[in-house]
Amino acid sequence: MKKLLALFMASAMMLSLVACSSSSSSATSTSSSSSSSSSTTEVADPIVLKMGFNDPDTSPYVQGGQKIAELVAEATDGQIQIEVYSSGALGDERAMVEMAMDGSLDIATCANSVMTNFIPEMGILDQAYLWKNADEAHAAVDGELGELVKEEARALGMEVIGFLESGFRNTFSTEPILSMEDYSGVTIRVMENAYHQAAFESFGAMPIVMSYNDVFTALQQGTIDACENATANCLNSGYYEVTKHVTNSSHAFVYILMCMSESAWNKIPEELQEPFMAAVQEGVEYERALLVQSNEEATVELMELGVEFHDIDVAELQAAYQAKVAEKGFTFDSEWEDAVQAAIASVA
Repeated sequence: MKKLLALFMASAMMLSLVACSSSSSSATSTSSSSSSSSSTTEVADPIVLKMGFNDPDTSPYVQGGQKIAELVAEATDGQIQIEVYSSGALGDERAMVEMAMDGSLDIATCANSVMTNFIPEMGILDQAYLWKNADEAHAAVDGELGELVKEEARALGMEVIGFLESGFRNTFSTEPILSMEDYSGVTIRVMENAYHQAAFESFGAMPIVMSYNDVFTALQQGTIDACENATANCLNSGYYEVTKHVTNSSHAFVYILMCMSESAWNKIPEELQEPFMAAVQEGVEYERALLVQSNEEATVELMELGVEFHDIDVAELQAAYQAKVAEKGFTFDSEWEDAVQAAIASVA
């Protein structure tokens, strides 16, 4: 009996030890699984960036931004995602730049004419008739001049990650403008930029600074007689409902800078920076091509909607602007002037 009891006790102890061993192994496995799950979560949680535009969804700039978001997600296996906000949902261009500077917005987009208020040297890009063609304009920001812009932006707490564009701008008016004399007394909305204002003053017009989102109503109410932008925007923003005339003034070439806050840039791991930037640049090239296509298609559609297109003596406008430059005594940083000349020479 005692032997049976001893045998029973020994068996019970062995079972207990096996159970304890199994329990310990199970706990280790759970801990390892939890650790692995935690690591996977860290990798899987994407970096989500907000990017704002002042223009509507239909504009080539916003569509370019959406393409960039798509390409970035693809290039980083979804680890970086960009949310695109249009129509000034995050503020106007100046407000968005200020938000990017203080880190409260990830990516602001704005015309170079707006950035001139923060980087005065960029005023050289705001001159009327600076570039003869888009190739010169691209060579500038894709080369030495673009690096100068980026360097100044970093000092303001931003990384310029790309140069989208509005391209050459034309004049949209309620009455036909066929010659420089027809600009006389015309009230035209312009961006907050001394060089753009000087250009239209030299033509004889009366430039008025106004928020982009107020332009359509101002045209309807007769507060202004004209505005200026890429031809595609005459269609996309509905200006054609009021401005039945487009003058091919091609007075300025405008870039749309993508300004990323320093804090947002620092979120991107070093190993993702190269694919991120490559995807952004691919999207920039897409937008530039889309803009050309959109302008061509918009011209056809606007004509079908009853909008008339007019050529004008550009040489006369250019001469008038140069006289105004001399009058106002505009001067530019020599290093930036050299960069402009280098861009022109590179495509000559």
